[in-house]
Amino acid sequence: MRTVRNVHERVVEASADTVGALMDRLSADDDPLFPTPAWPPMRFDRPLGVGADGGHGFVRYKVGAYRPGRSVRFDFAPPGNGFHGMHIEPLGPARCRVVHVLEQRQSLKEALRWSLVVRPVHDVVVEELLDNIERAATGSLDAPVRWSPRVRLTHRLVRYRPRAVAVPEAARLARGAFDRVDFCDAWQLPLEPGMDRDPRAWRGVLPFAVQAADGDELLLGEDASHLDFRASLLVGERDVTLTTVVRTHNRLGRLYFAPVRYIHPFMVRWMLRRTYRALALAAPSAAERSGGGGSAAPEASRTAGPPPDEVASM
Repeated sequence: MRTVRNVHERVVEASADTVGALMDRLSADDDPLFPTPAWPPMRFDRPLGVGADGGHGFVRYKVGAYRPGRSVRFDFAPPGNGFHGMHIEPLGPARCRVVHVLEQRQSLKEALRWSLVVRPVHDVVVEELLDNIERAATGSLDAPVRWSPRVRLTHRLVRYRPRAVAVPEAARLARGAFDRVDFCDAWQLPLEPGMDRDPRAWRGVLPFAVQAADGDELLLGEDASHLDFRASLLVGERDVTLTTVVRTHNRLGRLYFAPVRYIHPFMVRWMLRRTYRALALAAPSAAERSGGGGSAAPEASRTAGPPPDEVASM
């Protein structure tokens, strides 16, 4: 076993009280700091406070210690160990230092996974959180963090996995597209804070003509001599669903679609993931959505400094 200690810090030209008030909104519906929708949001089973249970994505933890406006510590859930936490240190009436620390004992296997995959992503998420603190507290950000090729690849491979669902009742255009349906399926992804809820923003998921639109649903499709198909994009408050319905006309259509029906799920999932990812990465940052300024695009790298004693003892 080895102990890993990962530290990030940022001096912010704003008072500790200002930054502390932002920290106190972590995991709230109007959270201005956690970098979603590019990354899964921080969520707990209750408001931020000792004992709150949750995490972000597959990373699970509880709030182990909390000083409103000054520090918070998240203890990793078993079988994990260790913690990550944030501390705000006043440096004057309009200046403070924000420090994030992660500490954990890791086996050899865990250490390899941490070094090769987890640490690069963790570093970007924490730096984006610090970027959002700077944006929200000062109204500007000169050098947003830049994603490395490894982080981009990991993000592309791990994030956004559509799940198969029944055709939603609200997908009225899809349900009424044909009087007879020979094939249908539906794939769904949860919508995270900051994602565009306008169906027109999702138009690029498939390169076909718009056949109809109705509120939250957009219907794309094409007709041919051997078959007709429609693809419905239903964008709700909580999720986006891509539904496909197919009607064959003759033997050629049935022969054509026989192999295509096995390739189709892979293609529509890839198309939905591609569009979802593009919209997530183009979304305004959490700080900008809450009224902070600065650029939304990641552009520069940050470095970490030594931890203060208070965080080490949290």
